Amino acid sequence: MNPALSTPEAPRPRGRWQLILLLLVAIGPMILATAMYQWRFWVPDGRNYHGSLIGDGSQLADIGVQGAEQERWQLLVTSAGDCAADCRQLVYAARQIHIGLNRDASRAAHGLALSRPLAGDYDEQLRREYPQLGRYGLDELAYRRQVPVTEGAQLWIVDPHGNLVLRYDAKARGKDILNDLRLLLKLSQIG
Repeated sequence: MNPALSTPEAPRPRGRWQLILLLLVAIGPMILATAMYQWRFWVPDGRNYHGSLIGDGSQLADIGVQGAEQERWQLLVTSAGDCAADCRQLVYAARQIHIGLNRDASRAAHGLALSRPLAGDYDEQLRREYPQLGRYGLDELAYRRQVPVTEGAQLWIVDPHGNLVLRYDAKARGKDILNDLRLLLKLSQIG
């Protein structure tokens, strides 16, 4: 037999399979992630934060806070009535959390928004012991539309754009709030 006259074997379509495999590796995860989002499967039930997540785009003005300047992250305590024991506890916790941020303390501030004036003795105490505490007005009607009356004083984490991020009641542990704020500051490039 003459080797020149024999028919050569057909080349295997290896290049085509390599291309298909390469496309599956590159595009497959995007298709899987889109399907997971669209049909809500394999979505973890756990969460990394301790407060109530505000994911509806609410801003400070939506809860009736007046005169708040936003340039940093803020720990804001709100109370529709007088600043009672739960409110005072949250004001103290907000300051301690702010101090606990250590090197990131310059990226945050703490404030108090009330619908009524403070009692004279507590007002003097705040001026003396909390000189960096921001003070803002609070429209009680707007606040009560957003926050149920039974919940009392609230502590909010607010981003530098004025968006409400997380909300805590007076029972929240300061360490949990501090961990949440540290995580937000770590992930955020603003403020």
